Amino acid sequence: MPRRAGALFVLSGAPTIFVDADACPVKEEVYKVARRTGCKVFVVANAFMRTPPNVEFVVVDSGPDAADDWIAERVKPRDIVITNDIPLADRALKAGASALGATGKAFTTASIGAALAQRELMEHLRSFGEGQGGPKPFSAADRSRFLSALDAAVMKAKRR
Repeated sequence: MPRRAGALFVLSGAPTIFVDADACPVKEEVYKVARRTGCKVFVVANAFMRTPPNVEFVVVDSGPDAADDWIAERVKPRDIVITNDIPLADRALKAGASALGATGKAFTTASIGAALAQRELMEHLRSFGEGQGGPKPFSAADRSRFLSALDAAVMKAKRR
């Protein structure tokens, strides 16, 4: 039986979605999918931000990995982590969860090693003043791709 939480029905078989929220451009999309699919959502950040009343908002201490640590300590198999942080995605995968980037790119056990290596290489290059360009601007196509990927991840988790 669903449990009513604000305007959201949380279904007992639905996965929990954890959002690494400090720089996440797709929070509204997460809320939309959660309302439709009955997923519980935790939004985790270092500072206050507005969330719908049916979303659990968690403020963690400031620090480079405080939000990541909070999420990694609670994520379980079948859950979904929304993050652009590659080490957090790795921790989520090791816990049996799914991990999605804001552009809809799914991190997988097959791809996470290469992503970690690329991150390490870019950090090394930046330490020498190279590779200073940032990511390309977030687009409507990225937002659409994310919505589709999150829907697919929720359906896959419900089937497990």
